[in-house]
Amino acid sequence: MATIETRTTDSGEKSYRVKVRLKGYPAQSATFDRLTDAKKWAAATESAIREGRHFKTAEAKKHSIGDMLTRYYSEVLPHYNEKEQKERKSKLEWWRQAIGHCSLADVTPAAITEHKAKMTQSAATVDKYIKNLSHAFTVAVNDWGWLEDNPVKKVKSPKLPRGRVRFLDDDERQKLLTACQQSTNKQLYLCIILALSTGMRQGELMGLKWQNVNLKDGFIILHETKNGERRRVPLAGHGLELLREHAKVRRLDTDMLFPGNVHADKPIDLRKPFENALAAAEIKDFHWHDLRHCTASYLAMNGASLAEIAEVLGHKTLAMVKRYAHLSDGHVSNVVASMNAKIFGGV
Repeated sequence: MATIETRTTDSGEKSYRVKVRLKGYPAQSATFDRLTDAKKWAAATESAIREGRHFKTAEAKKHSIGDMLTRYYSEVLPHYNEKEQKERKSKLEWWRQAIGHCSLADVTPAAITEHKAKMTQSAATVDKYIKNLSHAFTVAVNDWGWLEDNPVKKVKSPKLPRGRVRFLDDDERQKLLTACQQSTNKQLYLCIILALSTGMRQGELMGLKWQNVNLKDGFIILHETKNGERRRVPLAGHGLELLREHAKVRRLDTDMLFPGNVHADKPIDLRKPFENALAAAEIKDFHWHDLRHCTASYLAMNGASLAEIAEVLGHKTLAMVKRYAHLSDGHVSNVVASMNAKIFGGV
């Protein structure tokens, strides 16, 4: 219930002290120069408290962007792999420098847009900066109850160029595999086969440890991924056979599948052997990450749905795999033709 107390100064000026008391909640008070403002605040505050919104706003005033990021680093980032942790933190630190001193209650979409306009990076990079900040806000809203809404969701993302789809045709793939087999690096061929057959990211593949590999049933469990969720990766065919052979000659001084030559607890660096294999195979405009595009493209051309491709690659949504939709047009046409034959028959 709200009470309004009128106060008069010696000069005759009036002010209105409002107190809102609801059972089970701390009393709230504020002072206004106009009675109408006092009544509006009283009604709004009572409504917010009854609906559970008021104290979330109070939390937003108590915590700064810097507070949010510090807690995010300690509680959320550890769920991601080491590379993703570094990338996210570097981008979030830019926001800390720009608006870290601001309270969560004071951050508006307009303020974020203003700082976005100052960025000189590519549209894709700016988009990552915004998405990383948005995720921190989402956690603060959903998990910590520090504020009511995520202001970043109202910020318009920059227009992104069409996603790259570079995959090896049958001839290129065979040339690359032959070059890898002939490489002086004995791990390269196996790693390329696993990358092509599973769609694992380079960091996920190189960071594999034997305790996460089930050779008997044919699968790998990735505990640290780019999106922070565990993922089960199926192993089959040639890749599984090669990995079983690799297990017979595994090093006993490390748990890593592909340890470095100098430091056994660090993954092997295949950058130079991979570049040499590409040169030997005369393959242009191709990067390690494009092996992942190969997996997705081959899946699409072999009839996999976008949902299935997303599950294999470890994407939470279909947005990232829509770039492969055109490769499965034949499969989609067959589905439509089958449906029509079933419901219309020979008509």
